[in-house]
Amino acid sequence: MESFDVLLERSTKVHGHICAGQVIGVRLSMIGLEAIGVQDPRGLDRKKLYVLVEIDRCATDAIQSVTGCSLGKRSMRWIDYGIMAATFVNLDTGKAVRIVAREESRELSKKYYPNIDNKYQQQLDAYRIMPQDELFTVDEVKVVIPEEDLPGRPLKRVQCDACGDWVQDCRDVERDGKTLCRGCADGKYYQPLQ
Repeated sequence: MESFDVLLERSTKVHGHICAGQVIGVRLSMIGLEAIGVQDPRGLDRKKLYVLVEIDRCATDAIQSVTGCSLGKRSMRWIDYGIMAATFVNLDTGKAVRIVAREESRELSKKYYPNIDNKYQQQLDAYRIMPQDELFTVDEVKVVIPEEDLPGRPLKRVQCDACGDWVQDCRDVERDGKTLCRGCADGKYYQPLQ
């Protein structure tokens, strides 16, 4: 695996600026990959890696840049928990770890750089050097990934009986004998203007 500094530089380019979330995401990824035995996530090991992220913030861009996983490749899944956490899964072995950024690390950053008044700069600098156990909680977990969520070609494509849109990957809903997209079944997030 590449060095922390190289990975952070790549992550910063992807994200557009350096921030504490980038440092957290890069370190979290490096720990997760090592824990599940993935050494070359963007190369030889790319097909055996799956990542679930629990937040749509800066760290997720870092995780994507380090691992090469993405929503479009179906090797990353966003679980909207709002927690600065990610789970790394080795699809070959089933080994998985969930890593959570510890909230108390924000306060602990003062101990590493008491002379820096700006808390964001203080955290950015401290997260680079803070011991892993002060910054993260790491737990081995078991993750069952449904076949329809795995990378690869869609398992099924069906047309919604209500709106006519095509639904892939078993995301359709059966109601009253009709095949519906989730929007027609449960309400859409948008409203057509016409």
